[in-house]
Amino acid sequence: MGIMTFLRNRAGFILVGAIAFAIIAFLVGDALQSGRPFWEASNREVGSINGTSISYDEFAPKVDQNLEQFKQQYGSSVNPQMQAMAVDNVWQSEVANIILSKEYDRLGLSVSGDELFDLMQGSNPSPIIMQYFGNPQTGEFDRAAVISSLKARTNDANLRMQWEILEKEIENQTLQSKYANLIKNSVYVTSLETEDDYNNRNKLANFNYVSINYNSILDDAVKLTDADYQAFYEERKSAFTNPQEARKIEYVKFSFNPTAADSLLIKQQVEKLAVDFKNTKNDSLFAVSNSDVAVPYTYLTKGNLDPAVDSVIFNYPAGSFYGPVLTGNSYKLIKVIDSKISPDSVKASHILINPMDVGGEAAAYKLADSLKNLASRGGNFAQLAKTFSVDGSKDKGGDLGTFGRGAMVPEFENAAFNGKAGDLKIVKTQFGIHLLKIERQIGASKVAKLAYIEKSVAPSSKTKDMAHRKATTFMNAVNSGNFSEVAKKDNFQVLVADRITSSQGFVSGLDNPRPMVRAAYEADNGDVLEEIFAMEDAYVVARVANVYPKGQMSLADVKDIIEPGVRNKKKAAMISEKMNAALKGASSLEQVAQKLGTVVNPLENIVFANPVIPGLAQENKVVGAVFGSPVGKLSQPVEGMMGVYAFVVNGFSNPAPIANMFKQKQLLASSVSQRAIGIAFQALQDKAEIKDNRYKFY
Repeated sequence: MGIMTFLRNRAGFILVGAIAFAIIAFLVGDALQSGRPFWEASNREVGSINGTSISYDEFAPKVDQNLEQFKQQYGSSVNPQMQAMAVDNVWQSEVANIILSKEYDRLGLSVSGDELFDLMQGSNPSPIIMQYFGNPQTGEFDRAAVISSLKARTNDANLRMQWEILEKEIENQTLQSKYANLIKNSVYVTSLETEDDYNNRNKLANFNYVSINYNSILDDAVKLTDADYQAFYEERKSAFTNPQEARKIEYVKFSFNPTAADSLLIKQQVEKLAVDFKNTKNDSLFAVSNSDVAVPYTYLTKGNLDPAVDSVIFNYPAGSFYGPVLTGNSYKLIKVIDSKISPDSVKASHILINPMDVGGEAAAYKLADSLKNLASRGGNFAQLAKTFSVDGSKDKGGDLGTFGRGAMVPEFENAAFNGKAGDLKIVKTQFGIHLLKIERQIGASKVAKLAYIEKSVAPSSKTKDMAHRKATTFMNAVNSGNFSEVAKKDNFQVLVADRITSSQGFVSGLDNPRPMVRAAYEADNGDVLEEIFAMEDAYVVARVANVYPKGQMSLADVKDIIEPGVRNKKKAAMISEKMNAALKGASSLEQVAQKLGTVVNPLENIVFANPVIPGLAQENKVVGAVFGSPVGKLSQPVEGMMGVYAFVVNGFSNPAPIANMFKQKQLLASSVSQRAIGIAFQALQDKAEIKDNRYKFY
């Protein structure tokens, strides 16, 4: 009887449990068949837009490709800021592509196969293709390099994947361009709008004004109430919205700058290194192995080194030794291997031969030698380049233009700068076998070949350990309620990173903030983050001080931001009262100025479209009031950005009539179209349901 009662009373729970078990069994069974648990897919979701998931496996290669572009453009290693920028670029692109794809379908927009071919290897290459396959010196499109890469992808899975991403990006960019053109073509401006815009930009106002700056009243003399804050907030409520969630992070830095003992130790090590450097037989290898900074082992011109070194080293003869000398935060040791007078720049042409296309390196050398013989006997070098070169410059007869040192790879540079005008040289580089023709050498200055060592004065492990122990002690002592109190007691400064978004890659004063930002988004409001974060020169202990949700911000969220505005609003009321008293009974601005103890300021040639009062600020309300006032009449007080103003308009200068209304309408339509494109996309984005999980991965 007992068991039957138990079953009757709990039948609902048992039934729900059985159904739940069946669903889980179905999902797990399906996952086992597919080889991946169903929960893993959600864990690898970078985000979703309108229900369309963006997986990490799709997202990450695009970030890598973006980073490669940065490396090509800036020629440096990846830093946290570049990483964050690359992630954000790809994310914004994904958001745009997914949101706009529905619009493309609705409008019937597409990219044909012929269009795509032309954009990739035809006469109208996509800007994306130009980024990868454009010659940085000449700006010419290297079609041969594109075709070669497309052929190579057949046997290279990684290259094939990169091309798939590239093709998709080209297609998306083309669709975006078509969509933008549709919006542009839908914009129309009337003659009345054109005339109004023309007048706003060209009609001139001349006026006199008096003003009392808000700074004339001490902040302590203004008492702010909750009602003041509330009124200011309600007036501007629509401005206080968060497009995405943000967080306030409080943190304490435990710096580990080099101590005097660290500096002395480095000095002793460098002095010993200098002895070994002087005696080494392999200067370049020794320098590369021991320097903290890589300086090319090639001829350098003045202006490429630390200014303190640069100003003296080019006066040293070959065989000289410089250092150890401390400049900035590092010791320099330099051997002058050679110095000479060399051209400042070279104008050259070349024919590039790809050994893979002609049967190997030996065959490439043989072809280059044959071409050299033809050219030296009067053959047309430009025509030979058009026929045999695989470089994009072949369409210009192999012309590379004029270049200075550092513009070309070392082997090519050495051949170009060490020869003389008219020389034909065969050079091997990473790109293939070149037949180089030196057209002209321009200028002459001293260059030096240096073996260069730079050793930074860095903190010792003992100094770092001491800073880490302080950070650990502080972290163990704090909790969500006493962070500031403990910091103050121990004389540590609490720093603030406010309104930090989940994908933000920059925090002032921190060189690598991403781990801290990620942890902050995995924590709750008030939590002390569980990790001590390592920066280049400090350890950081942090806590989440506030969470600002997406959408409308509360008064409490913005109170600290609006406080200066609230105070100025109250000051404006006080100044306006004083100015109204001065205006009462006054017949001129000079009388008002005398009563207020200030002066009359004249202004000429102010335009509505550029409402700046020179020496003060952009004063939209004031300039707007001027253009809406009659000539010669004393104005009422106008509350501006910097203070309260009263003015008298002396006159307006109307511009000449529009000479070409059609052209003026075109200019305005172009400007309006650009704004319309942004507004249209923003409207689509505001309506979209966007879930951003980037902080879990980057």
